[in-house]
Amino acid sequence: MGDVNQLAFAKYYSHIVKSPILEIGSKDYGNTQDFRALFRDVEYLGTDMQSGKGVDMVLDFTEDFELIDEKLEGKRFGTIICMSVLEHCSDPFKMARNIQSLMKDGGVLLVSVPFVWEVHGFPDDYWRFTPKGVRALFPGLDFDVYNGQAWTSKNGEFSDLDDELFRIKFSSKREKSGRQIGYVTALIASVFKKIGVMKSVFGYRYVFPPVMVSMIGKKK
Repeated sequence: MGDVNQLAFAKYYSHIVKSPILEIGSKDYGNTQDFRALFRDVEYLGTDMQSGKGVDMVLDFTEDFELIDEKLEGKRFGTIICMSVLEHCSDPFKMARNIQSLMKDGGVLLVSVPFVWEVHGFPDDYWRFTPKGVRALFPGLDFDVYNGQAWTSKNGEFSDLDDELFRIKFSSKREKSGRQIGYVTALIASVFKKIGVMKSVFGYRYVFPPVMVSMIGKKK
């Protein structure tokens, strides 16, 4: 799966990718990104719960690890790509344990999850995650080696991971450095506040746009 921003994230960190690569959620739905195209010169296995274009093997990563390991014939991976998948998993903790078990020592996981996003199918949608939530899912990985990023739904709009995660405060003051959204919205809100209609129009101190969290974990 994945969107244009996640593809850009993977491309930016392509120099750390190690072979072989396992992509979880590789089915081409017509509007998803082709991560395989970034790594044509390395061994690459695309997996999904459904067969289709881009899928080399049908796998359910919430199965018992022994079954997954048998289907993969004991193979271990230098890189695992898991973009916009974990929110569709009914048991993300079990899936995360299985992912960690499939990684080589020193291998890397490129993972992207929604922090704020509309409910969507493929086929079901269960979860939203904070950066600390991702760390809790993968206790065997070190997420401090490489910098993660937060993305909005706009192409190329990103920031480093922090506690703001693109929060739009209804104030004209721009407190956050780097790339930011919401300045015009904040300015309009400031005008409404001055004329006394802030609460009736907005009713909130802040809002969030659609935000994805992308991180890289290295197996300890």
